[in-house]
Amino acid sequence: MTEQRAQRVAEEIKREVSEILRKEIKDPRVAVMGVISVTDVNVTRDIRHAKIYVSILGTDEEKTQTLQALKKAAGFIRTEIGKRIRLRHIPELTIHLDQSLAYGAHINQLLHEINRNGGEGGSE
Repeated sequence: MTEQRAQRVAEEIKREVSEILRKEIKDPRVAVMGVISVTDVNVTRDIRHAKIYVSILGTDEEKTQTLQALKKAAGFIRTEIGKRIRLRHIPELTIHLDQSLAYGAHINQLLHEINRNGGEGGSE
């Protein structure tokens, strides 16, 4: 398989998983709109495995519960992907929490604090 095909499949899976999370999942831990975002999908070159990275807004407890619910729903999501995308083999899905948005917000906050306090500490 070419790397380009794996990337196309990853983009299609990302689009479909976002749609499935928005419309098909009935679990109340997942059903809260605007809380979950699919940030990335990595597919192996042989398209046998896919890592789905999601960003979840909320408290640490809410993130944990939502991630557990998503992991339990991975079989359902895989079945739905099989119905929507024509592939010989539907990849095994693993769902991971993407901390990059929270990390970026933290770094942004630190930079903002440095800029705000930068004039006070000056050079000595």
